[in-house]
Amino acid sequence: MNLDYLLSHPRIQAARAHLERTDEVTLARQVELSGLAAPTGAETRRGARVAELFREIGLRDGLIDDVGNVHGWFGESGMGNGERAVVLCAHLDTVFGPDVDVAVRRPGGGEGGGGGGRLEGPGISDNARGLAALVAVAEALCQARVASTRPVLFAATVGEEGSGDLRGVRHLFARDGLRPAALIALDGAGVERIVHRALGSRRYRVTYRGPGGHSWAAFGVANPATAVGRAASLLADLPSPRSATAEPRTTCAVVRLGGGTGLNSIPQEAWLDLDLRSEDAGALAQLDAAVTSTLTRARDEENRRRAPHTPALTMQRQLLGDRPSGITPRSHPLVQAAIAANKALGKPHELTCASTDANVPIALGVPAIALGAGGKAGDTHLTTEWFENSEGALGLVRALLVVAAMAEVV
Repeated sequence: MNLDYLLSHPRIQAARAHLERTDEVTLARQVELSGLAAPTGAETRRGARVAELFREIGLRDGLIDDVGNVHGWFGESGMGNGERAVVLCAHLDTVFGPDVDVAVRRPGGGEGGGGGGRLEGPGISDNARGLAALVAVAEALCQARVASTRPVLFAATVGEEGSGDLRGVRHLFARDGLRPAALIALDGAGVERIVHRALGSRRYRVTYRGPGGHSWAAFGVANPATAVGRAASLLADLPSPRSATAEPRTTCAVVRLGGGTGLNSIPQEAWLDLDLRSEDAGALAQLDAAVTSTLTRARDEENRRRAPHTPALTMQRQLLGDRPSGITPRSHPLVQAAIAANKALGKPHELTCASTDANVPIALGVPAIALGAGGKAGDTHLTTEWFENSEGALGLVRALLVVAAMAEVV
């Protein structure tokens, strides 16, 4: 659809005016949602509030599904329209555990969200901003009484972060059989990035086990902690593209280590967690095979050094997460609509790669992208995370234009 048509469309103009006029309302909702703790796997309270907002703004057939995703429809509703719908989604969960204080503060004192300036709080951008934008775009469409050929499903998803392994969006496509015309994920802040390449990943916990014993009396038995150390060192030496411009970029990182019971005991068990990533499924598979060989080598080297007639180490590799990779081509109308929206708003665009809810539909052959929801942010995934509502409304308007283009506004 021609963006010039949308920019001059009376109802889209009205929806845009609503977004700009209610920018502070959106910011207040962002603060409210950020203050509702939503660790991965415990998003119930935040999801319930989003469901209330969906009802308040006029979305139809709202529901919370079996895994906790929140649904609301604009236009013709119901999953029977899943093959022709446009999906706009944002994830509910954060990386922060239940013990983290998620209150939103302004540097220099006070809590809350009215007015300008910087807001600080765990998850204030990722993804309270995306959720607030999701509600804002839905409200703008409802208030302006926009009509479109395709219905729009607004979805707040669970389990996007870390161990969630995209559980919510997987559920939409698996159980509900959703095969929409397009999916747009709102994730974090910003107005320039257009994520059209899905960053695939595999995450493992690798555990070495042995007999253990007293650190003096049993010295010489195969040591799981030493095997972990060997594995980490060998993995660090794996040949892999380390340049940000290498194609396809592929990485392997040791992200956590653990094990043992005391300062004077050889552990019976030690483990390490690994995060493997690539933009290309084939490259990721090759890396996975190399990592498996390296982990086995670490086990075998430790076993060769153990005292005669003592038990050998065993190794267990547990898959913790498996995110698919893929691409929505730059030439696809969805990507072109996002580029055109940036141009219409006077902002440059950056086509990029990331791991988002868009991974799942992209891997299934469904056109999908992820967009920031305006403003500026930093310290993502840290307790010092911050958000500034600089040009925040532009992110909302961009999302509106892309959704309108794909929904075929009439």
